[in-house]
Amino acid sequence: MKELQYLNKYFITYRTQLILGFLITVIARIFSLFAPRLIGNSLTAVETFLSSENADFEAIKLLLLYNILIIVGTTLISGFFTFLMRQTIINVSRYIEYDLKNEIFWHYQKLSQRFYKNNRTGDLMNRISEDVGKVRMYVGPAFMYSINTIALFVIVIGYMISIAPKLTLYTLIPLPLLSFIIYKLSTIIHDKSTTVQEMLSKMSSFAQENFSGITVIKSYNLQTTMQKEFDNLSEESYIKNMDLVKVQAWFFPLMILLIGFSNIIVIFVGGNQYIEGEIEIGVLAEFIIYVNMLTWPVAVVGWITNIIQQAEASQKRINEFLKEVPEIKDGKGVFKPLIGTIEFKEVTFKYEETGITALSDVNLILKAGSTTGIIGNIGSGKSTLLDLIPRLYDPDKGIIKIDGNNLKNFTLEQIREAIGYVPQNAFLFSESIDDNLRFGKSKATQEEIQEATKGASVHTNIQAFKNGYKTLLGERGVTLSGGQIQRISIARALLKNPKILLLDDCLSAVDTDTEEEILKYLKKFTKNKTTLIVSHRISSLKHADQIVVLENGKIIQQGKHIDLIGVEGYYKALYEKQQRDDVK
Repeated sequence: MKELQYLNKYFITYRTQLILGFLITVIARIFSLFAPRLIGNSLTAVETFLSSENADFEAIKLLLLYNILIIVGTTLISGFFTFLMRQTIINVSRYIEYDLKNEIFWHYQKLSQRFYKNNRTGDLMNRISEDVGKVRMYVGPAFMYSINTIALFVIVIGYMISIAPKLTLYTLIPLPLLSFIIYKLSTIIHDKSTTVQEMLSKMSSFAQENFSGITVIKSYNLQTTMQKEFDNLSEESYIKNMDLVKVQAWFFPLMILLIGFSNIIVIFVGGNQYIEGEIEIGVLAEFIIYVNMLTWPVAVVGWITNIIQQAEASQKRINEFLKEVPEIKDGKGVFKPLIGTIEFKEVTFKYEETGITALSDVNLILKAGSTTGIIGNIGSGKSTLLDLIPRLYDPDKGIIKIDGNNLKNFTLEQIREAIGYVPQNAFLFSESIDDNLRFGKSKATQEEIQEATKGASVHTNIQAFKNGYKTLLGERGVTLSGGQIQRISIARALLKNPKILLLDDCLSAVDTDTEEEILKYLKKFTKNKTTLIVSHRISSLKHADQIVVLENGKIIQQGKHIDLIGVEGYYKALYEKQQRDDVK
């Protein structure tokens, strides 16, 4: 249970409820002991009555009625406290489930882009859902039944020893064998549970990727191929689950078998003691009831062990991600207003996954309130340059400064609050258009929202929808065209009204006329804002205060549009080519 020790902090947090649950459990078990004792006393009394010539029938009748009333009363009280036990402990398990899911989700958000590139979404989802569900069973039902079992064992066996030590000793003979079997089976279950959870993650990831890429699968007519692959995964999952179930299936029969042995021992040994006059008939009856009272707790030991082993395997998988240390560390904060001057000094960045150096010794100054255009071939480092500013990554070498302060000195909230970012692959959530826009500014008025959408030339499109701004979008905005997704993403950034605006090739899916409208608005909007525009179209950049040409992660040209088209090089050649294409 080494991995499950991580949950101790939650047990400490909810210790009051758990201690209360423990006390309630003990009370419930104490009241459950009245019935066997009274049944035993009643049988002894009846035996005495039958063997006595001068017994008082009315007295024995009154005694039995009295015992029955107490049995009914104590059983009801025991049931009531058992109900309270479930309400107390199971509720705590739900609180811990809630806290653990929130902790995992918050930790996921702090991890770097590299983490998400190296791990599949389906696996991330499985750990925060299926694995946490397995852990909840440990902190809830398993914990509750463990307390219940321990309390019952201590109270019942303690009482059994007090009335018939020798018979109790014989009754407990099967327990060491039971412990050994549980130990062996639990080890096997742990290994097989880990394998089953890993297999479930594979299936979740495969299904998630297929549903996300359903358009590609259909267009390439790969439905049958993907179905066969999923069938193979399902078959493998079935085999691994059956391996686990076959081991689990041994628990209950073995528990019941050992309890049966205990019953036989009680009847045989207790019967002989009764014949010899060592114990009364009521004691023998009590012991049979006690042994059968222990049947469920003993049988449930196997179930509890099974749950604990599965929870251990799941918590191990959860801990693997919780132990991931965020690469991007929060700064202490810069306590003065952000103006927006950005400086790159000898900045180098390499992607560890591919070994590709995206930026190499980049030196660049972006003056506050200026607009800088970034252009270059695919893979030249344009998007990487933008990603470094909101600290989605940190450079391997060199430093980035804002207003003369190292970017790492700012808190992440400080720097990201000042940035409006429209990534190359625009992303919309499965919410309404209005909700997606409000990610830029949660308390924006409808007038502010419409102003932003008009600036992004998408207001007319939204109004044409049946439900207008309340139109619900499919996953990733699948119900919209590529151009509409880009323009809503631009409107979201405009609504935020940031000090620094980053636009990463976000006009690639719009036509030339719409592009001109948006650029015209941006020219007015970006006054006094530090703006970086990445584009493959020179028409999007020609009004910039400076244009930077990247090639293989290095700046090969830099200057104004009018200056660059007069110098032989990449920019002039691209400009002339695009001019010819426009004429055609």
